[in-house]
Amino acid sequence: MIRACLSTVFCLLAALPVHAQRAPADFEALARRGIGHVYNLEFESAETEFRELVRQRPGDPAGYFFLAMVRWWMIMINIDDERYDREFYDALDGVVGMCDSLLEQDRNDVNAIFFKGGAIGFEGRLRFHRSDYLGAANAGRKALPLVREALALDPGNNDVLLGAGIYNYYAEVIPSEYPFLKPLILFIPPGDRQKGILQLRTASEKGTYASVEAEYFLLQIYYFYEKDYNQSLALALDLHRKFPANMVFHRYCGRSYVALSNWDMVQSEFKEIVARARSGMRGYTPPVEREAEYYCGMGAMTGRRFDEALDHFYRCDGLSRTLDRDEASGFMAMANLRMGMLYDMQGKRELALAQYRKVREMKDYQDSRALAEQYLAVPYAH
Repeated sequence: MIRACLSTVFCLLAALPVHAQRAPADFEALARRGIGHVYNLEFESAETEFRELVRQRPGDPAGYFFLAMVRWWMIMINIDDERYDREFYDALDGVVGMCDSLLEQDRNDVNAIFFKGGAIGFEGRLRFHRSDYLGAANAGRKALPLVREALALDPGNNDVLLGAGIYNYYAEVIPSEYPFLKPLILFIPPGDRQKGILQLRTASEKGTYASVEAEYFLLQIYYFYEKDYNQSLALALDLHRKFPANMVFHRYCGRSYVALSNWDMVQSEFKEIVARARSGMRGYTPPVEREAEYYCGMGAMTGRRFDEALDHFYRCDGLSRTLDRDEASGFMAMANLRMGMLYDMQGKRELALAQYRKVREMKDYQDSRALAEQYLAVPYAH
């Protein structure tokens, strides 16, 4: 959560830029089809559409920016893989250079301002993911005046409300909920939480290009900050219906069901995710499979299907031993703790003790060590 929050500090300004001036109908149709392909992780089809945008209007930064966004999602579906980083940075540099040339001719070119601000903002997002915090903060510092200028030039554009909504919501939420972050966001003026939600809702319902991104931000807001899991579930289900191949939206369906303790649907969603991961479907990577195995285990455990739950937790643990590089992850710690609890529930005390001892040696996660010590002294009973 803290990492996600910190990342948001540097991506407040990286909302999807929009083509503020009215574009030809065929250009708009190409852009919307391409954006749809990106969100459904159909990268080859997206590139075809966006390259046609570039061919039709080589002097417009829109096509080049959207091509960069293909690389962004290629990175996002496996954030630990850095193979596309250089291509992404180079593509963003090209967008910024093109926008600078346009702004030399017309300082009020709102499209150039939007796309330049967006390119710099996305650079900041990736730099933060790569622990380049100074570079991320510098990107945010440079993007802020561009976004504010663009909003002033075109305040009636519903797509523009995406950036305004992100800014208003997080600029209020982050300082109040994470006061230790204030030194990092001194450059951000005060926001308005409720206004931000309303702006994002309008952008999601009426935006031309930014509707999906606005809906995705609303989903994260309701899930992480507002704790309104019925709202997050409704948004996740809608996005998953529109883009059934996008594992990000798929996971939020499952996560929202977990938060609502709807264990039958937890099992349904995460078993499907496991199946997709095992089939090698794009985006359904080993980290995604590990999370799904853990929650399948939780669902089976809640239903008192002990052997089934153990199978899922052991698979979660096995994936963690491959994925965890320096120390045990939260999934490894909690899966082993749950295994111990299950063995206690089955009356297999020696097996339970072995699991608790493992957890005691792992990094603490949600009081996992304290719970392991507790169950070492007194068997877990439920």
